[in-house]
Amino acid sequence: MSWLIGNWMHLGAAAGKAALMYGTALIALRLGERRTLAQWTITDFIAAVAVGAIVGRTAIASTQSFVTGAVALVTLIVMHRVVSGLRFHPLLRRLTDHRIRVLVAHGAIRRDQLAICGLTEGDLLAQLRQRGVFDLSGVRFVLYEAKGGLTIVPESRSSAEYPDLVDLGLREAAGFPARPPSDD
Repeated sequence: MSWLIGNWMHLGAAAGKAALMYGTALIALRLGERRTLAQWTITDFIAAVAVGAIVGRTAIASTQSFVTGAVALVTLIVMHRVVSGLRFHPLLRRLTDHRIRVLVAHGAIRRDQLAICGLTEGDLLAQLRQRGVFDLSGVRFVLYEAKGGLTIVPESRSSAEYPDLVDLGLREAAGFPARPPSDD
C-alpha cells in the first residue's frame, strides 16, 4: 500500500512545503512583472514552466528542503526580471522576442510566413472567422504580433490613412518590405 499513499510521516511535511511554496511563489510573482502571467513571450513561458516545476518538486520531494526550493524560485524570478529588462535593448529583444509577421497582404495569404510561424491556413482562417472576417478580399493586412495576437487592417483604408502603429508594425515585420507598395 505504500506505493499508493507513501510514508504517512512525510505527508504533513509535503503539505507544509506545498503551502510554503505556494505562498513564496505568490509573493515572488507578485513582485515580478505583471507580464509574467498576462502576456507570454518565450522568456515568460520558460519562467512559468520552471516555477511550476520548482513548486511541484519542492512540495513533494522528501529530499528537497523548502529553503532550497525557495532560493531556486526567487533566483528564477530575479533572472526573469533581469531578462525582461534587457529586452529593451534592440539586439537582445531580437534574441528573445518573435518578430511581427505579415500573414495576409492585400487579401492574399502568405503561406511561407504561415509556415515560419507554425500555423496552418486553417488556423489563420479560424482566427479570422472568430474576429468576424469572412472574406479575404476585404483584408489589406493581417499582422501576427510578437505575442501571438492578430491585427487585421481592412482593405477599405488607404495607405495614407494607416495609423502610425500599423505603419510601424509593417516596417518592423520580418520577411516583408520596409515600405509596402502604395496602391492609392
